[in-house]
Amino acid sequence: MKQLCGLLAITLTLATASTGAQQKPNFSGSWKMNQVKSDFGPAPAPDTFTRKIVHAEPSITIDEVQGSPLGEQATSRKMTTDGKEGTFEVSGAQVKATAKWDGSALVVVSSVPQIGITYNDRMTLSPDGKVLTSVVNLSTPDGAIDVKVVFEKQ
Repeated sequence: MKQLCGLLAITLTLATASTGAQQKPNFSGSWKMNQVKSDFGPAPAPDTFTRKIVHAEPSITIDEVQGSPLGEQATSRKMTTDGKEGTFEVSGAQVKATAKWDGSALVVVSSVPQIGITYNDRMTLSPDGKVLTSVVNLSTPDGAIDVKVVFEKQ
């Protein structure tokens, strides 16, 4: 009986340890902004905003298209989730970017040092995998803007 209790205790400890380790969510999918649930603060909200994400840990590619009365702006970011710095181009400017895990959130930091802009995007996925939320802090020489963009899986 004593051995059985000891075995049960070890089994429960191992089960707790394995469930305590956080799973990294997979952000893959086509995502469309829910404008009603999003909050752009003082910044003008885009009319449309979509993300297509291909995520095969540790590689992630994020293709975005934002539409406004001034037209569409498309960006593509390819990076790894291990914090290694990569670069991509937006409107002719070189952007430095890193992505790393903070628990189950993926934190993507992009910067354009030449003009002093840093974009900190903390992405989380709802438990059912149908809602992607980006909490963004945009830091500029003129100040900071906090934005929350809520995307729904298509």
